[in-house]
Amino acid sequence: MSSIMDTFDLNGEEIIQAKNTVQPLENFPKTVLIVFSSKFTDLLMRKYGGTKIGSLSAGLKLPIYQFEYKDVQLGFFNTILGGAGSAALLEELIALGAEKVLYFGSCGALDKKIAAGHFLIPTAAYRDEGTSYHYAEAGDYLEIATAQKLARIFDEIHVPYHKTKTWTTDALYRETKGNVAKRKNEGCGVVEMECASVMAVGQFRKKEVYQFLYAADCLDGKEWDKRIVGNMPETMRERILLVALETAIRL
Repeated sequence: MSSIMDTFDLNGEEIIQAKNTVQPLENFPKTVLIVFSSKFTDLLMRKYGGTKIGSLSAGLKLPIYQFEYKDVQLGFFNTILGGAGSAALLEELIALGAEKVLYFGSCGALDKKIAAGHFLIPTAAYRDEGTSYHYAEAGDYLEIATAQKLARIFDEIHVPYHKTKTWTTDALYRETKGNVAKRKNEGCGVVEMECASVMAVGQFRKKEVYQFLYAADCLDGKEWDKRIVGNMPETMRERILLVALETAIRL
């Protein structure tokens, strides 16, 4: 009996390709920042402006923006939550011309010592989702090759951070205490929903995919601690966006 562990088909011909579903855009930005929150999109538009250059469809139209930061042309895209959807949209962004992408979004801390708002660079992702198994050989963890370069950039711009494994799961409401303990014992400091999926796409398509996270809630306790979920200070959001911009122009 086959299972998801047998899904990867390295040389199999793809029936549908992203280039079949999107129209090429002239002068598409080579580096694209990708977020999971409309509040970051609103902040970027207010502070740096931006021109809509296209859109992708995921049950609703998601605009793609182009803007300039320190004389560098960048793209900006607000993707959807979850590995499968974000990975499919990444395929389409690559088909449009993206060469380097930088994801940044929130995560749940599995260790209460990780403070709210602290930056984290995932070095490997536990594959508790399905998408990555279509892009890489089966295995518990996907190593993140771009983590070292991202860490060097954070050092260069003097941003404190912590390297950690991350737990990528499809099941937001099935993060049980037992599984939290297992992942924590393996060295996962955080949990999120997309890292393994988008990293697998990037590695398979031979594009540079980067991701940093910031701690939001905490699962290390008897009860869930919301911390800054839903009430992040605007100054913190501005700082996170500035770190993303300074990182993006150095990729």
